[in-house]
Amino acid sequence: MNKENILIGFIGLVAGLVIGFMFANSVNRGSTTTSAQTPVSEMNQNANMPEGHPDITGNNPTAAQMENIPEVQQAIQKAKAEPDNYDAQLKAAGFYYQINKLEEAIQILNRAIKLKPGETDPLAMMGNIKFDSEDYDAAETWYTKALAIKPNDISIRTDLGLTYVLRKTPNYDRAIQEFNKSLELDPKHLQTLQNLTVAYTKKGDAANAKATLAKVEALDPTNKSLGKLQEEVGNIGK
Repeated sequence: MNKENILIGFIGLVAGLVIGFMFANSVNRGSTTTSAQTPVSEMNQNANMPEGHPDITGNNPTAAQMENIPEVQQAIQKAKAEPDNYDAQLKAAGFYYQINKLEEAIQILNRAIKLKPGETDPLAMMGNIKFDSEDYDAAETWYTKALAIKPNDISIRTDLGLTYVLRKTPNYDRAIQEFNKSLELDPKHLQTLQNLTVAYTKKGDAANAKATLAKVEALDPTNKSLGKLQEEVGNIGK
């Protein structure tokens, strides 16, 4: 994800704050997720990965290697052979997403959505794909559809809030509104608090930025982003 024009003065910080946004929020949320998918989310560290995502370690496969793993091939073939099998479609879409075949993921997600329009997982994954492509308006649309079905999903709502922070013409007030809705459900949701701190800081609201930062500090005093957050909050109005 290219964030060069996202938050001036927060280069490197925001990447670290948008934690767990991509795969953890959609692929790992669904009941069809397999243990084989978790390392893939960790391995896919490239231009589209936030800095806060776990580093590549050990023998985690590359995207090309992952594509050749039998379980991935079997999942994709099963989805093709059973086009009316929702779980097969969602599982294959997750693998396509993780190996960065986004057009294939979109195609199969559209099929899953037609099969079960009331499920949030394919809607959220669609939102994440659009987010990765920096099409924040489209991401907003998909996240909103998912939240219409599952309004208490904190991860999706936080991702929705991020679309307002990261777009070319930010809407910090709307982002703050969505983050606060998430915090009503879980006042200690660290990712939301970090992003809320950024939104308040970018808005220039020193009092609320400091208050929110204090909550982050209390919850996670060893947070790697604290130093930069403290610096930027301290620079508000200077």
